[in-house]
Amino acid sequence: MDEIICKVNGDIITRSDLERDRKNLEEQLRQQNLSGARLQETLNAKMGDLLRDRIDKLLMVQKAKELDLKVDSDLNKRMADIQRRSQIPDPQKFQEWIREQTGLPYEDFRGQMKDQLLTEAVIREEIARKITFKTEELKAYYDEHKSDFQRQERVFLRQIFISTQGKDAAGLAAAEKKAKDVAARAKNGEKFADLAQSNSDDSATAQDGGAMPPFGKGEMLPELEKAIWDQPRNFITDPIKLPNGYIILKVDEHYKAGLASFEEVQQEIQNRMMESRLQPAERAYLTKLRDSAFLEIKPGYVDSAAAPGKDTSWIDPAELKPQTIKKEELNNKRKKRLLKLIPVPGTSTEKTGTSSSR
Repeated sequence: MDEIICKVNGDIITRSDLERDRKNLEEQLRQQNLSGARLQETLNAKMGDLLRDRIDKLLMVQKAKELDLKVDSDLNKRMADIQRRSQIPDPQKFQEWIREQTGLPYEDFRGQMKDQLLTEAVIREEIARKITFKTEELKAYYDEHKSDFQRQERVFLRQIFISTQGKDAAGLAAAEKKAKDVAARAKNGEKFADLAQSNSDDSATAQDGGAMPPFGKGEMLPELEKAIWDQPRNFITDPIKLPNGYIILKVDEHYKAGLASFEEVQQEIQNRMMESRLQPAERAYLTKLRDSAFLEIKPGYVDSAAAPGKDTSWIDPAELKPQTIKKEELNNKRKKRLLKLIPVPGTSTEKTGTSSSR
């Protein structure tokens, strides 16, 4: 049987959970080209937070359920996006592909994805929403970091690409119709990023909602630059015919050369400041959840983010002894009860009823 090493309200963490996390961590570090002594040093440094991260996850998911947060539609959308990018339309083969790629059964992978979305929902609703900024704070940051907002003229675009590569006459007609339909939907208000994820044949940008790297003057195809360069933010082109397909572009931003105005970068400043405040706010929130949780940790394991003063001592049910009483103590209790019932001589008892005997 697997060894339980931590209890978090109604959930448990086992030794194999931590071992699986350790293996995943090691694999991530290897993907960062770490090896040998450097790999082991980094692994040892991060090992101490594995239990903390497991407890964090359980507390967040439990809180999401308590708040009745719903993420099923987002989960279905994310799984559909993964399947689209895999280019495996058959559901059974897609599930097998997930198992091969992650080492997890499909349902376990889907469950992990749902837990991640629930955690994100709690952070958004309970933490990020409550972090606010005064305009004076944002302007002060702008004044102190003006060098960060010196711009070269650049345009930021999103694209939806409909391929015509290798298609016959019918396929070419279908691609043109699809491109016109998608462009019309985008201009009618549907989210461009969602349309890109669902329809673009450029997998490299589709997963990011069609986002492209910024372009300076002269860095694009002339026909594309002409179509968007002088257009305002949120402008969407008609489908533009290219040798290998149709492209639809949306102008996300267009920075002019020189110091950007405060209004242009206000959201960017807020995002920067949010990033610096969110992590400590999240840790404070998790400490609060720990403080009110039923939490037991087996000796030999440490929660590196333990709430100060919180007793997390491990209690083994097998070591609990039932309450017992000696035979002599039981007899004494019975004698005391009897003495209370026997009347003392010289006293009388009050009648509480009448008898029918004569």
